[in-house]
Amino acid sequence: MADNSRKNNFIMQAGILAAAGIISRIIGLLYRSPLQRVIGDLGMGYYHSAYNYYTIILLISSYSIPSAISKVIAQKLAVKEYRNAHRLFHCALAYVLTVGGIASLFLFFGAGWFVGKEAVPVLRTFAPTIFIYGILGVLRGYFQAHKSMAQTSVSQILEQIANAVVSVGAAWLLIRAAMGTMEIPETEADQVLRATNGAVGSALGTGAGVAVALLFMLGVYGLNRGLILKRVQRDRHKKVDSYGEMFKTITFVVMPFILSTAVYNLSSTVNNAIYTNWYLHSKELGATDIYSRWGIFNGQALTISNIPIAFATAMASAMIPSVAQMIAADDREGAREKIGLSVKTTMIISIPCAVGLLVLARPITGLLFSNKTAEAENLATKLLMALSLSVIFYALSTLNSSILQGLGKVRTPIVNAAVALTVQTGIAMALLQWTKLDLYSIAVANTVYSFLMCVLNQWAVRRAVGYRQEITRSFLLPFLASVFMGVTAWAVYEGLLLLTASPRIAVIPAILAGAMVYFSMLILMKGISESELRGFPKGYLLVRIAKKCRLMR
Repeated sequence: MADNSRKNNFIMQAGILAAAGIISRIIGLLYRSPLQRVIGDLGMGYYHSAYNYYTIILLISSYSIPSAISKVIAQKLAVKEYRNAHRLFHCALAYVLTVGGIASLFLFFGAGWFVGKEAVPVLRTFAPTIFIYGILGVLRGYFQAHKSMAQTSVSQILEQIANAVVSVGAAWLLIRAAMGTMEIPETEADQVLRATNGAVGSALGTGAGVAVALLFMLGVYGLNRGLILKRVQRDRHKKVDSYGEMFKTITFVVMPFILSTAVYNLSSTVNNAIYTNWYLHSKELGATDIYSRWGIFNGQALTISNIPIAFATAMASAMIPSVAQMIAADDREGAREKIGLSVKTTMIISIPCAVGLLVLARPITGLLFSNKTAEAENLATKLLMALSLSVIFYALSTLNSSILQGLGKVRTPIVNAAVALTVQTGIAMALLQWTKLDLYSIAVANTVYSFLMCVLNQWAVRRAVGYRQEITRSFLLPFLASVFMGVTAWAVYEGLLLLTASPRIAVIPAILAGAMVYFSMLILMKGISESELRGFPKGYLLVRIAKKCRLMR
């Protein structure tokens, strides 16, 4: 049992990070509803239009830093080169200060190249956040390299809390200051002015969240600095890498990570440009209506569908240093075992989430957002249903991209993402041009992109380490258990809806009932073992519950 505990420790760390990621995204969802009421769908449209371009610049400059730094430092820690590991940490800080500063200036002065004039102030507000995030990313990556996810997890939750408070508060204050009232004006020009000020306030919240997280991570580093320096002083390795060698290492490791992550996440930005720019002008549609609909797609449906992917993202963060250390030690069998376990764990979480979003799309959307019209609520519901399948594909492709990076195959995810992005773009433009699917065209293209990435990355991992994923317990049994879960959740929801006539009251018991059925069926069908269940955070408690319910012996 001790051996299994050590083998599954990285899943425990991933679970900690996943729990923080899910909590952060839930906080993000909870504040989106009041934010939407304050700035409206048009403001959400301006915000997300600017946010997509901010994200790409962030990806190119700083976003991949935690994963890249955790990999290179983990390799040094694996051979106990503590002095070189700490020197790498200093070099990484110098790198992000330079690159992040350039990227922030570029985004501020070049905002007009990316978005319409209404969203330019919003994009400029995002610019300083890129510089701050780079420093935060290095600190997170440094602790992740030590296989400790707790610091990153707490910082993520603090970041989201600060983001939520400042976003709503700043949006309200700026609208009030600009308009003198919170009422929606009648003229289109005043509606645009109101929405722009609200979106700027929300962008300020993003920066405030990153700043709070940075202050926390600096405090954590300060508390541990004495211990870190003592370990550096005890290092007896004679070989000390020069700063020139380290900058070269960081550059050659970070750049592929950046390209891979940027291309992989370019899908949203391309979809944004296609719908709010190309489609807007090719069909001669109203800009206000287009941005409002985009706000519903990106601010509601896409935001909800991204929540389950938090677990895959956390698992990926835990996988990179773990796989990198095993490959450095030439333990390919151990790497294959961890890859198989991580894929199975990700599917056990992702498949029921996808089914749940499909079955309960309407009450979930209604619970989290307050749409003022039935048309907007119907659109958000159907878009979420259309995106539900992509949850599974995105979860697996995200995990496999990081596995390939940990294996040293950093170029492969870039090529795969480029191929998938090309196909997605063609499908999106064709459907928008020659069908009446409108925003559903983007949902279809998004699902195709995630499916192609899933298939291409899975095939690449198989070729890289001779790895073959077990099918029945990793995919088929979670799917069958999810079918039982979906039927139960739907029946409970419809029954309670008849009794209470309130979707918001009915949906919570339906989700809980579905979760219990899924947990029970997965164990009864032998889809998860006791040792695997213990690998989850609070897994011992889940095992105890399963045994008390006589689901497990």
